[in-house]
Amino acid sequence: LSSILYKPEVSKSFPLKNDSKQDHGLEKVLDFKILKEAKLAIEKKVKMTLDYDIKNTDRTVGTIISNEISKLYGSKGLPEDTLKLNFKGAAGQSFGAFSTSGLTMMIEGNTNDYFGKGLSGSKIIVKIPKESSLVSNENIITGNVALYGATSGEAYINGIAGERFCVRNSGATAVVEGVGDHGCEYMTGGVVLILGNVGRNFAAGMSGGIAFIYKNKSFEKTNFNTEMIEIEKPQTQDIDLIRKLTEDHYSYTSSKFAEHLINNWKKESNNFVKIMPIEYKLALEKMANEKISEIIK
Repeated sequence: LSSILYKPEVSKSFPLKNDSKQDHGLEKVLDFKILKEAKLAIEKKVKMTLDYDIKNTDRTVGTIISNEISKLYGSKGLPEDTLKLNFKGAAGQSFGAFSTSGLTMMIEGNTNDYFGKGLSGSKIIVKIPKESSLVSNENIITGNVALYGATSGEAYINGIAGERFCVRNSGATAVVEGVGDHGCEYMTGGVVLILGNVGRNFAAGMSGGIAFIYKNKSFEKTNFNTEMIEIEKPQTQDIDLIRKLTEDHYSYTSSKFAEHLINNWKKESNNFVKIMPIEYKLALEKMANEKISEIIK
């Protein structure tokens, strides 16, 4: 151990830790370019649509913009779809992280890890390019830990997401065409619709919110962690919600699989299961019973 902890003799002027200033090049990030061009939308609430190319070194796109919106309007943000940003290419990590209300971000291409991290009211969409021959529900389009800690907003993902999808989601609505391991882990709120396979350990520690899963030929109940959840048959109101979310997904992404489901709804609507946290279900039932008791009184 003494060899590992040995401190060599060096000049007193020699620093023992980094003392140089780091230049993160923030002035070069894409958000600042967008801020200049989106001034009317952000400051005057004038509806705007802007188009940009994006590459994988463009990280946290939308975060600085959302900070500016939040400084002006607080958590309320802007009216829905005030600023629409369309991108083409491969986005770097944390695309749409902490993005706020009034901002709609659509990318035609793919995204890396942390897509929509801390989503805070915005609408984010990722879809396969029009010229692509890839089958969306068979190919990964976004990385791991998408929508981690999301609190509100909407996400529509025209493909499969990696591991730990919607971990700690507390209020966002998301539609995706498949997820990797540990999906919806520690989720406490929100709604997730998965139009495809789920990986192992799905819903571990999930105490709130609801997930709907499409049962395809590869559906495996053993992939679900059932310590805190039940796998149920959706009720009529659930099927209505699934239909609406599927239609929204098709509207935003032109998903061929979503289109197939809609065109064959009478048959396909029977192929969904509902993932319901046990304690959350009991709490909702208690609230409903208390409401009925008040009406009777």
